[in-house]
Amino acid sequence: MTDTPPILQIRDLKIALPKGADRPFALEGLDLTIEPGEIVCLVGESGSGKSLCAGAIMRLLPEPHVHVAGGAIRFMGEELLGKTETEMRAIRGEDIAMIFQEPMTALNPQKTVGWQLDEVLRLHTRMTRAERKARAIEMLERVHIPDPASAYNAYPHQISGGQRQRVVIAMALLLSPKLIIADEPTTALDVTTQLQILKLIRELQEQEGAGVLFITHDFGVVAEIADKVAVLCKGEMVEQGPAAEVLNNPQHAYTRALIGAVPALTPPPVKPVTQAPVVLKGIGLKKTFAARGGLLSGKRKAVVAVKDLTFQLHRGETLGVVGESGSGKTTVSRIVTRLLECDAGKVELDGKDLLACSPRELRAMRKYIQMVFQDPMASLNPRKRVVDLIAQGPIVHGADPDKARADARKLLELVELSPAAATRFPHEFSGGQRQRIGIARALALEPKVIVADEPVSALDVSVQAQVLKLLADLRDRLNLSLLFVTHDLRVAAQLCDRIIVMQKGEIVESGLTAEVFANPQHAYTQNLLSSIPGRDWTPPSFRTDAA
Repeated sequence: MTDTPPILQIRDLKIALPKGADRPFALEGLDLTIEPGEIVCLVGESGSGKSLCAGAIMRLLPEPHVHVAGGAIRFMGEELLGKTETEMRAIRGEDIAMIFQEPMTALNPQKTVGWQLDEVLRLHTRMTRAERKARAIEMLERVHIPDPASAYNAYPHQISGGQRQRVVIAMALLLSPKLIIADEPTTALDVTTQLQILKLIRELQEQEGAGVLFITHDFGVVAEIADKVAVLCKGEMVEQGPAAEVLNNPQHAYTRALIGAVPALTPPPVKPVTQAPVVLKGIGLKKTFAARGGLLSGKRKAVVAVKDLTFQLHRGETLGVVGESGSGKTTVSRIVTRLLECDAGKVELDGKDLLACSPRELRAMRKYIQMVFQDPMASLNPRKRVVDLIAQGPIVHGADPDKARADARKLLELVELSPAAATRFPHEFSGGQRQRIGIARALALEPKVIVADEPVSALDVSVQAQVLKLLADLRDRLNLSLLFVTHDLRVAAQLCDRIIVMQKGEIVESGLTAEVFANPQHAYTQNLLSSIPGRDWTPPSFRTDAA
């Protein structure tokens, strides 16, 4: 044994919440230790206090409303809570780096990726400009960004969500910090990128002896990289121990419930084949995003997002669209809902070509095809009450306002929300509840097809399981057809009857979900399936005992 102190030691940490919150402390009596070269995963549902723990370590809590009310946080043996802001600024980035969950909040939209990477090196090192650029591009290569020189000259909005997350990770790893705090860094990434990022974090941690605090709700990720697991429930540590022990033999009922909600990788039994009519058909769809850029940002190449894509969706069926970030999945979802114009092809809804509709015809057709977005907060008007958000579509299409609001209240019950929620605003709900509101709004027009773009990617496993069950129930009860876009193959396995696998705008494989999962034919599909984090871990099944 050496006398090297732990990289991080948290003792009896208490974080106070403002008056009127659902509980007095976000965290109460937290004890946690991270040794050099150790990856500790902090898991728990939304609201359990995971991200506030990270904020306390970085001294980035929204004080005075949320503040540390007691305890100690020691980094390499030094107490952090007594340090001045100037001292903390020197530690942040160089010794302790944080990878944020939402890259667009961590990146400046007015500066190029290269400028932002350069700034980190400019503030913390004495490298020349040429050395800084070389180091930044090398780091972009290490996080597997396809064209590092082009990405270096791009603005954040010009690269995909997965690539933005890789830029944030590159920024955090630039200075080889001793402690990396990763707050849900792989939630929005496709499986192959997830695996690359997890390998990269493991690689850096092994090479540099860095400690990692990895905050996640994804037990596949935990199974892939964790040395130790700590489980939080409403601010209290309910279980802690070696990863293999917690994953395979959890002791606390809360941990068991979380692991029990992890979607299995085995698709459910294939439904009996019925000759249901085709309700939605895409024929020869093509979309190219033109080259863009200028003198300052550098020229960026034209991107072929979708090329000659054809698919069909039957009544009452769920068709999954899977593939990596940049494969064209979201572009397809936006073309079929006419939120994006395509260059060529047809989208037929019950035989009528949506792409050839006049604005008046399109408005009438929109009620038959509705969309559920990935981020419900961005798609719900924060100034409108929930009842008005849900009733808005029918009112626009000529329904009586009083009847539309009465129907909206019934829809809230259908998506398992209290009718009392009708008078509240979107910000007063959790992420999972907001997604249910988004689903209720899509159902208000009684559509034939719902296009769901990554609707559960940002949700906790337990909430994810509830929303997936809800979608499956609604599909079966209302005979809906779902076009379900996802990068999470565990989710696709649970909900989708058939899947199409997209790579660089083309379908490389399609078929019944169970058959594709059991015997993938294309090398790309094989790679996707073998990249699922925690693929070799089978969650233990628990008997549901009476409470």
